[in-house]
Amino acid sequence: MSIVITGATGHLGRHVVEQLLEKVPAEQITAVVRDEAKAADFTARGVKLAIADYNAPETFDGLFAAGDKVLLISGNEFDKGRVQQHQVVIDAAKAAGVALLAYTSAPGSLKAALADDHRATEAALLASGLPYSLLRNGWYHENYTENLAPVLEHDAVVAAAGEGRVSSASRADYAAAAVAVLTGEGHENTTYELGGDVAWSFAEYAAELSRQTGKEIAYNAVTGEVLKGILAGAGVPAPFAEILVGVDASIEKGELVVSTGDLSRLAGRPSTPLAEAVAAALKG
Repeated sequence: MSIVITGATGHLGRHVVEQLLEKVPAEQITAVVRDEAKAADFTARGVKLAIADYNAPETFDGLFAAGDKVLLISGNEFDKGRVQQHQVVIDAAKAAGVALLAYTSAPGSLKAALADDHRATEAALLASGLPYSLLRNGWYHENYTENLAPVLEHDAVVAAAGEGRVSSASRADYAAAAVAVLTGEGHENTTYELGGDVAWSFAEYAAELSRQTGKEIAYNAVTGEVLKGILAGAGVPAPFAEILVGVDASIEKGELVVSTGDLSRLAGRPSTPLAEAVAAALKG
């Protein structure tokens, strides 16, 4: 029996593999990657590698074995049909008879277009009859803290989210929840709504940045159309800009507030405060 992680060299996948290594022997972990070179540090530590690509279904033939627990990390190639990519993994997992297929989805409350692929993947997973766990990950701190350059350059946080709040958490937090599901018992046919313990507004985020940088950083609440123009000017492709503006509209409506406590309960600790993520980003 292996614990198999798809997208293992991605941002979230790396955290999952690192945390698994603290809990189970390396030889019980299989990292599914497209580029072997990017996983050299994993192989050096005894993690098994499988080379496969969501866009090449045949590469998943025979990759899984009966009894495996699999984490399907959602793809990020929005232009390549993510639902079909995910279906490749679901079909291969079903053919093998895996014990559990966990999927990183989006909060059930999120109605933005970003959630459409996730809902369709969830439907495909439920239709497969496989034992599943839906890890409905909320927003990530890093979605904001990894892109501080323009904020610090213009002394402004710009969003089309009004006074909406976000229950974000760190990638490491969401990884800890996934590891708990993959290494624990009784997670078959479960749905977890995952989000940070404390929801924050963009005005509070700007205030936290001001506090930590010593600069006066304002929150500029703009319309969706204005934000679309700003993103276009920054070189963001139009379809992706549309998705981001849609997410801000959802935030304004409260759709990214997740108050279940599932994340800290699964992780066995409080979620990482936004202030901590800001401090780490400013140091970096």
